[in-house]
Amino acid sequence: MITRDAVVLDSNALDEAKAYLRIEHAEEDAVLASLLIAAIGHAEDFLGQMLMRRGARVTVPACADWTRLAVTPVVSITSVEGLPAEGAAFALPVGAYAVDIDGVGDGWVKVMNPGAAGRVIITAQAGMASAWEALPETIRLAVLRLTGHFHAHRDAPDDAGPPAAVAALLSPWRRMRLS
Repeated sequence: MITRDAVVLDSNALDEAKAYLRIEHAEEDAVLASLLIAAIGHAEDFLGQMLMRRGARVTVPACADWTRLAVTPVVSITSVEGLPAEGAAFALPVGAYAVDIDGVGDGWVKVMNPGAAGRVIITAQAGMASAWEALPETIRLAVLRLTGHFHAHRDAPDDAGPPAAVAALLSPWRRMRLS
């Protein structure tokens, strides 16, 4: 199970989206922010990576083998908690587990001494960039194009889906895993 903190947009992202869509007034800011967040989520799903740095919690089986976290790129792993079949989660002692972040941003955990825990909850910070401006230009453009598509086709029953240019812009950044 994975839970991610919500994307928090800074004013630069909204301003850039408004400029891209040629919107000069503030009446549509709330709708545009929602569309922008939806476009970021769509891009993250396509890329297999979190764009904006934020917290994530991943629950995995307590296992003595290295287990890759399902969020990437991981910047830091901040806590590991044991989760028993019944009862509340508890902090695992530092010597009971090992964590690692490899060179491509994959987070790894192994639990040598789980105690009563059958699963563990790993809390991490993950994301490609700390702010909108720090995202690669092609990813920002893909998100803006997708936001524009969502804006233009809201409530359109004949929408054929995102433009092919969005996938073309995102494809070089896509991470796929074979397991």
